[in-house]
Parts: sequence; C-alpha cells; structure tokens
Amino acid sequence: MRIAAAIGAIAFLAACGDDSSSGPDPSASSGTSTLDISKMSIREKVGQMFFVRPEALDTSIHWNEYAELPNYKLQHVNETMLAINKDYPIGGMILYAHNIVDEEQLGEFIAEIRDLNGSPLLAIDEEGGRVARIANNENFDVPKYESMAAIAESGDPNEAYKAAFTIGSYVKEYGFDIDYAPVADVNTNPENIVIGPRAFSDDPETAAEFVVSYLNGLDSAGIIGTLKHFPGHGDVKTDTHSGYAETNKTWEEMLECEMVPFKAGIKAGAKMVMTAHIAAPKVTGDDLPATLSPVILQDKLRDELGFEGVIVTDAMDMGAITTQFGNAEAAIKSIQAGVDVVLCSREFTQVFDAVVKAVEDGEIKETRIDESVKRILDLKK
Repeated sequence: MRIAAAIGAIAFLAACGDDSSSGPDPSASSGTSTLDISKMSIREKVGQMFFVRPEALDTSIHWNEYAELPNYKLQHVNETMLAINKDYPIGGMILYAHNIVDEEQLGEFIAEIRDLNGSPLLAIDEEGGRVARIANNENFDVPKYESMAAIAESGDPNEAYKAAFTIGSYVKEYGFDIDYAPVADVNTNPENIVIGPRAFSDDPETAAEFVVSYLNGLDSAGIIGTLKHFPGHGDVKTDTHSGYAETNKTWEEMLECEMVPFKAGIKAGAKMVMTAHIAAPKVTGDDLPATLSPVILQDKLRDELGFEGVIVTDAMDMGAITTQFGNAEAAIKSIQAGVDVVLCSREFTQVFDAVVKAVEDGEIKETRIDESVKRILDLKK
C-alpha cells in the first residue's frame, strides 16, 4: 500500500529531526480562498464555528447512545446531507472509527466532504494507543503504538516526536488537516478511568517535554495538533462522557501541575486547545464545566496563559454537557464563554438556528463571532 510503503521513510526522517511538511496543502483542497469574512452572512459565519459528526447533517438519523452510531454506517456523503448542508454550512467535520472502512472508502469520503458548503476542515482523534481511529482499524497498514505513557517510559522526548511525525504523516496523506492530539493532561489520579496511559506522565515536567515533542512532530508532518483537555483531565475520577465531573484543585495548585504541559505547548506554538467538560469550583466559584466558563477560557487560557489560537470544545454530545444543559443553551454559553469551535453538538440544525437567532437578538455579539471566525479562517489559510 502507498501509506505502508512510506512509513519506513517517515520514521527515518523523524529520527533525523526533519521539520519539513509532507503532503498537499490542506487549504488548496478545501476551497478556503472563497471565504472572506467581510462578505459572509451571519449564517455563514456561525457555520464556521461548528465542527460536526457526519451524522449531524443526516437528519434521518436519531440516536441516544454512542453505541448506536456504528449501526448507521454513515461512510459517504448522501443526498440528505447535501440538502441540509445547503442551508447549514460547516467549518469542519470529525470522522470516528465507524465512519472509516478502508483506504478507498476513506479517500472517497474525504473528497466528498471537501465539496461541502463551508469548506470544512477534516479532523480525527488519532493519538496513538487506544484512541486511534485509523491505526486500530485492521484494514489500514500503519504503525501502532501501545500508549503515550509507554513512549514516555523511554525517557527520550524524541520518541514522541517520531511517533507524532509518523502518525501525522499518514493522517495527512489520507486527507486530514487536524489531529485532536496530544493529550496534555497530567495523569495524577490512579482512579482516573478516562485518561490513564493516554497521558505521557504523572509528572508535569516530563509530560510537558513529551507534549511539546509530539506537537512538533505533528507540525513537521503538516498536521494541526491540539492540546487537550484544558484545564486538565488527569485528576478527575468520573467520566465526562456520562456525566458531571470536577477537579477540587485551586488555580495555584493547577499552575504547579496541570498547567505546566499546557503552558509549554502554548509557548511552542500550539494552534488549537480543546476544552474539558470538567468543573473547577475552586477556580471559578461555580459548577460550570470549563467548556462554558469565561473564567477558565477567557481569564485563564486567553488572558493569563496568552493563548491566541483556536479553542475547540470537547464533544458537546457528551453526558457532562447533555445531562446538565439543553443543546442550544450549551452551544450559546460556550460561545459566550469564548470558544471558537463547537464540536459535535446534538440536534445540530436546531442548535445552529438558535445560535444565529442569539446573534440576531444581541444575546451573542457579532464581534464575538467575528473573533472566532477570523481564527478559524487563519487555520484554513
């Protein structure tokens, strides 16, 4: 296979510390030259802020549990999706394991997605280890990694660079623009069932070194990396996929631990940060998930840590959001709090319309939308 044949060369280049990008320019294939914020309607601008599952555009699909999604086998753009997309442009699309069959299908699907209204970016969770939508598919002949923790056990941050360069190179070759990796969490809680070995270390300084190396590896392969899950999911016992989760740390405590990898990644030039749906009451004074908290996103991430890139939510169809908030309410609150990209919102068309109305009614300032759209268009350039 073309990808498999290239892996040997990729590994060699990574070992030599090659920083050149590989593969086509994503902006060249996504038609972003047609996007000019000064000429965009409110609907077009709001659309840029939604990165969706393919299923979001097929309004015939109704699901309650993640386990139901594979049954729909949505692996091509269909007529319903095209019809919905005419009125509901999107800024990006994320593919999950059940959307991917093999090389041929993936290539066709991505080509179809590229033609959708909104010139969407293509994103994937390909961390390496247990979260790897391509590497864990037996129809793809690409390298597999045990975990990020196993990579860090080598003691050599260059091993993270090589792994990320390899992952980024095949992800780029298949047609993606964004990898929602690396995990920048510090795995300090042994009862944490969500992060575990997905994190590099339980030591913040070690985690920071490997996070930066991984981020640089993706960048060298021409893939946009994403620091996740801000402000740190490593000391949380409960699973945000199913319900409420919180950290009881103060901001001073987080600065000494959780923030160390994020600050290092931001300093290294990270273009995206993904929020966690965890509450930090000792930081914010309330029980709002970080995704909806202006204190966490604006006061801490933007103002104090100086992050100027794109803030993307973790999936908004996770239980930590859906059990506490209505879908439209959550999207509006997240945008008001400062997020740029609303990822995987449930009831997409209704939520989209609600956000547009919120802008038209002045509940969300159009200048707030413009700030995000400019950041998103910068990614696309």
